[in-house]
Formats: sequence, C-alpha cells, structure tokens
Amino acid sequence: MPADAPAVVRIAMWSGPRNISTAMMRAFENRADTAVVDEPFYGYYLKETGEDHPGREAIIAAMDCNWRRVARSLVSNAPAACRVFYQKHMTHHMLDAVDLRFTQSLTNCFLVRDPARMIASYAKVRPRFSVEDLGLPQQRRIYDYVRSNCDRAPLVLDAAEVLADPRRALTTLCARVGIAFDEAMLAWPRGPRASDGVWAPHWYAAVEKSTGFAPLPTGAVEVPARYAAIHAQAQALYRSLTADARV
Repeated sequence: MPADAPAVVRIAMWSGPRNISTAMMRAFENRADTAVVDEPFYGYYLKETGEDHPGREAIIAAMDCNWRRVARSLVSNAPAACRVFYQKHMTHHMLDAVDLRFTQSLTNCFLVRDPARMIASYAKVRPRFSVEDLGLPQQRRIYDYVRSNCDRAPLVLDAAEVLADPRRALTTLCARVGIAFDEAMLAWPRGPRASDGVWAPHWYAAVEKSTGFAPLPTGAVEVPARYAAIHAQAQALYRSLTADARV
C-alpha cells in the first residue's frame, strides 16, 4: 500500500458461538473496501485444548496454530487494497496463555446474544458443553482488558438489536469504528465463501442459505433443565456486558 494511503481500519469483533457472527462477517465482506478473516485462533485453540469439535483435524491442519504469529498477522498484515480488515473472533478461542496486548492495535467491538438462544442453537451441534464453551467468561475478560488498556471504549452490540433494525445498528457500528455505512452490508449473495473456515460445513448451513440478516426471533426460548446452571452463569455475564454499553 502506498505510504500516503489511509491506514487500514482493523475491526476485531469478539463474539461467542451461535450468535450472528457469521452473518455479520458476510455483511462486512459484501463491502467493496473490506477483507475478512474467519476465526483465526481456532486452530490454536483446538490444538492446545484437545477439544473434540466437528472437523477438528482438518481445522488444525489448515491453520497456523501458533497464537503469537496469528496475533502479529492481525495487526501487521492485511489483504492488498483493503481499506477495512474485519476480523471475526470467537472469545473462547482466547486461552489464558494468549497475551492480549495485540488488541491495543485493533478497533475492538463485542457481539452478544441472549444466552437462552445461544444455548438452544449450540446444543444442536454439541450437546455437552460448559459456559466457557459459550465464550462468555472469556468475553468479559477481553472486554475488561480492552476497556482498561485501549484508547476508546469498545462498542457492545446485541444481536437482537441488529436483527430488529440492521440499518440502524450497522450505521451506529460503522460510525463508532470510523468508517462510512455501506448499503451493501444489508444483503449478500447466497452460498459459501472462499473466506469461510474449513469448519463451515459443520456450522454454516443456515448462513449459507441467507441473503441478509434474519428477522428478529419472537417468543421465549425454553432452556432444558440440564442446562439451567450454565444458563444462569451465562445470563449473569450477558447482563454485565449489556449494562456497560449498548448500541
């Protein structure tokens, strides 16, 4: 990139699984000025923890599993001619060993969702899980670090508010990260993307059929009794994050 070119805006969106994180990635990738990266720490997380996720071996083989190299690439590299570098991150991938100082070079945002809906969706793919698998304790830890160590207070974006009014929520998000809202963010072509992680066949069936943000779900979600303790922990963390900042 020429020396007089504007700096790349590096957006780190920190989310738990079974949120609208992939749809949000689609919205940004549909911008002509934006490149995206999908869950860059996933290989590291699987290799270090031994967690048995769908497609585990293929994910580890396809990715750089050294968190230090991954972190360096996120703050120093960007695809050619890219004005915005959007990074979709899963908070549970950030193990305690990861030094979060690299986040000081990013524009950090946090995507949250009603834990009952997260649990209902996650349980369809992995019926046995903990609140850590939902990424909420890690999301709180990363938020606290960013709030204490970065120049700007991070935006906390609730999935329900995005689905209720995508234009308003995305306009607010773009203003907060210092870029112009683009109408292209509201709709995208159906199907997979070359930028999708190799885990897409296991997790992305719904988003591959989508052409925009889904309508806001209506009605309450009943959490099965076996997940009651997880739901209580997750709900407390979710409320703490939404109390700090909202769209």
